[in-house]
Amino acid sequence: MRAPDFWRRRTVTPFLLLPAGWLYSRIGALRRAWARPWQAPIPIICVGNLVAGGAGKTPLALALGDRLKQTGVAVHFLTRGYGGRETGPLRVDPARHDFRAVGDEALLLARLAPTWVARNRRQGAEAAAEAGADVLVMDDGFQNPTIEKDLSILAIDGGYGFGNGLVMPAGPLREPLARGFARADAAVVIGHDRSGAASRIPKGVARLDARFLPGPEAEFLAGQSIVAFAGIGRPDKFFETLKGIGVELIEAAPFPDHHIYKPDDIMWLAEIASTLGTKPVTTLKDFVRLPEEARAMIDTLSVTLEFADEAAVDALLTKVLTG
Repeated sequence: MRAPDFWRRRTVTPFLLLPAGWLYSRIGALRRAWARPWQAPIPIICVGNLVAGGAGKTPLALALGDRLKQTGVAVHFLTRGYGGRETGPLRVDPARHDFRAVGDEALLLARLAPTWVARNRRQGAEAAAEAGADVLVMDDGFQNPTIEKDLSILAIDGGYGFGNGLVMPAGPLREPLARGFARADAAVVIGHDRSGAASRIPKGVARLDARFLPGPEAEFLAGQSIVAFAGIGRPDKFFETLKGIGVELIEAAPFPDHHIYKPDDIMWLAEIASTLGTKPVTTLKDFVRLPEEARAMIDTLSVTLEFADEAAVDALLTKVLTG
């Protein structure tokens, strides 16, 4: 799915969809009101967002998981496994599972720490705890009321913010801002705050800032003329990262989030790139969704998340771990 353009601004179309947005919001509110959240035997850190897709949840979850891992605690990840067929609870094995089984995000998380796919979050948390997890980081699930969270952190794209500020389908919000922020402990603004999103974070919610840092591949790619493609929530963010390292983009091809690439997609991009004497470049999340035979034809640019105030992040995590 690619976010419609009218989600960015208040035009006639969002106005016509306001009744549907109100109904969506009410259903979510009733679901939370009726829920009886389960308390896990280990701390649960939830990384979520208030908009549909593309805010940077998975990179944020990885960054938090890495900091926890460095302290020596046994950190596990829990994800729904969006796009995969497995319902779980299932421990992800990258050597045995592909994106069709567990989704692309689960494969990225599993590179860092043990990762569980479970549509039923409680069952996934129970499986992780039984397997020896000291702390569980949930990638998404902020709107899921079935499990109690010890720390809820929202990912906010500084460039996109909250779009037109309306609830789906009139806008990109999964729920009204006030309702969502009321359950959040912290919010991480990722990238330059061109949208003014930080000004809408309530005083009771800790604000953190972060930015994406290009991986080691940037040194090789810098100064080249390349063809790039991405099927993520907001492909423009990836293209901007490439431009930021000094790449000249001859072709920038956006695909829908979680797009399943066909051989024709890759051959089209490879033919354009071959005229430049280079390979197409994509994200790691896209790379795991490529046909196996096409991967040798593609280069990747990885990114990591860097916090502006690492001490503030560590203080939040320490508070959860010491309970």
